[in-house]
Amino acid sequence: MEAHKTFSLEEYTLGKMFELGSLMKQAREFGGHVHEMNAKLRELRAEGSAAGGLVTVSVNGLQELVACKIDPCMFQQGDAELLEELIVTAANDAIEEARTQQAESMKALTGNMDMSGLTGIIEKLTK
Repeated sequence: MEAHKTFSLEEYTLGKMFELGSLMKQAREFGGHVHEMNAKLRELRAEGSAAGGLVTVSVNGLQELVACKIDPCMFQQGDAELLEELIVTAANDAIEEARTQQAESMKALTGNMDMSGLTGIIEKLTK
């Protein structure tokens, strides 16, 4: 029969402190990688368009709007409601592409683990 080793409170506490220290170190390293990834995502561009390219919207990989181009002929029509809808459609298209780029970047960072559910949490922690 195998004897069970007993640990003193000090040994147990030191062991837990070491585990916590190791975990905190890993979290700091991961946080550094996240900051680096966010810098790269800020430089990426995703584009969405509507009405055959008459309205084009660009966002970066963090889904921040960076540009909106509207063909001058859209102003001549005088239909503000249509133009508003086209801008929203183009923006949503660009945001969806940016989300795809962001998910691919996260997978590369995490070794192909799908962590898309953590993206919002990570963004809040790194801002």
